[in-house]
Amino acid sequence: MTRRVRTGRALPLRVTGTAASATLLLSSALVLSPLPLSPALATAAADDPSARELVDQAKKNLLDAESVRLKLTDRSAQARAGRTQPVSMDLALDQDGTCAGSMRMGSGGGSVEIVKRGAEVWMKPDTAFWKAQVPGGQGDAVAELFKNRYIHGSTHDVMLKGMADVCDLTSFQKEITTDSSDAERLTKGRATRIDGTDVIPLRGTSEGKKAVLYVTSDAPHRLVRATQRGDGTDMALSFSDYGRPVPSKTPSADESVDVGKLQDELQGV
Repeated sequence: MTRRVRTGRALPLRVTGTAASATLLLSSALVLSPLPLSPALATAAADDPSARELVDQAKKNLLDAESVRLKLTDRSAQARAGRTQPVSMDLALDQDGTCAGSMRMGSGGGSVEIVKRGAEVWMKPDTAFWKAQVPGGQGDAVAELFKNRYIHGSTHDVMLKGMADVCDLTSFQKEITTDSSDAERLTKGRATRIDGTDVIPLRGTSEGKKAVLYVTSDAPHRLVRATQRGDGTDMALSFSDYGRPVPSKTPSADESVDVGKLQDELQGV
């Protein structure tokens, strides 16, 4: 006999701060104004891109990307203490609405696998995630009921919308086009390497927080990593696999449970 979880209401799966934090970090960093070069230095640097050229090209290539892999790491105290706020995220996503990856919550809030194809969404939380999401000590019962299975629904389902929004590359790209009147200046640092890739760091400050953009030394100049620290913020975003197809395989019907069943289980009788 199926055990019904009595909560009295259907609950959305809560994921706070993910997309907003990521886009805020990137928006703040990409609109920093690079220091201008003198005419003499600009001429001498014809084969050496200026900070302005690097950030403009990196932004354009990110906005034009048909697909990308995004990794978020949030080491802030607020994220680590929140059971519904991700401390790490690894997603491959494209402009067609395909997405695949996972995220891990802070403070023992568990983890969840995500698959999205167009308007369809599949999510497979672990036991710790269910316990953090479902109140009243009923998380264990929900976890057992849906063990090793994906919750399947659409981007229109209230319960899944919060996570589905994270998997939207087009929306992410729209957010980072926003300009900022509070931006300060970027300076170009010495070339270094990140994960075997030659990059140039561009350093600046925005809203009192130190930001660094790491852009590939060679053309096409692409953003590899963006970091922001200060005033309670300690976040890093990494970008890779520009233009690489996102895995499009979706969970089978045997591996999935319709979100309506979850809603039924979460409603009291």
